Amino acid sequence: MASRIVYSTGLGSLCPNCRRPVRECVCPKGVPGAAKPAAVRVARETQGRAGKGVTTITGLPLSLSDIEALATKLKKRCGSGGTVREGIIEIQGDHRDVIVAELIKMGWPAKRSGG
Repeated sequence: MASRIVYSTGLGSLCPNCRRPVRECVCPKGVPGAAKPAAVRVARETQGRAGKGVTTITGLPLSLSDIEALATKLKKRCGSGGTVREGIIEIQGDHRDVIVAELIKMGWPAKRSGG
């Protein structure tokens, strides 16, 4: 009998083929049922940061190590500091336009969100 996940916390959505979290999917691109790349959202947040603004990048269907490598590239491009928290890239300051342009150049369907 095949194992089937009945309940799980913290995984988010699962790939219908390999039954792994979408961020860790190993299915080749173009396979029926493989996760389609959703738009990457680039937003500015100040909540919980004492009024300091950070640019957040969400929706990247990558493994954690790939997200950290991308964060390093984007931080160097913006000339700013930042971090990766729970799969979300945070870059200090308002760099939305630069990051959206850079992600589009890399082939990601990036969109600016928020005001």
